[in-house]
Amino acid sequence: MKVSHIEHLGIAVKSIDEALPYWENVLGLKCYKIEEVADQKVRTAFLKLGQTKIELLEPMGEDSTVAKFIENRGIGIHHMALAVENIEEQLAEAADKGIRLIDQTPRKGADGMTIAFLHPKSTQGILTEFCEDKNK
Repeated sequence: MKVSHIEHLGIAVKSIDEALPYWENVLGLKCYKIEEVADQKVRTAFLKLGQTKIELLEPMGEDSTVAKFIENRGIGIHHMALAVENIEEQLAEAADKGIRLIDQTPRKGADGMTIAFLHPKSTQGILTEFCEDKNK
């Protein structure tokens, strides 16, 4: 594996508008982007903390996977995203090592990233996302 750093931590929230005051006013971070990812049925907000980002995930409907996560586990850490190079090779290597893939091929994600998820049943219970910035 060629993982360089934690790209972001995904935090499930019921409302970005309600969550942002904590992150901005209490912790002093600044939101630099809010966007909708329609195919994932989420609205996202990004804040920067050093090299790592915080991604707030607000469900855009009851059928969103984030809505189901909140219903089952409550608000909180949803996933850990790792920065990788050559995401296709990293997915193939993970699969070769017996890791169950949620995404067999990478797809477009928020903040301009190419992403793919690994199933938590084969990653010690942590929903893990590979991220590659193909624009670099």
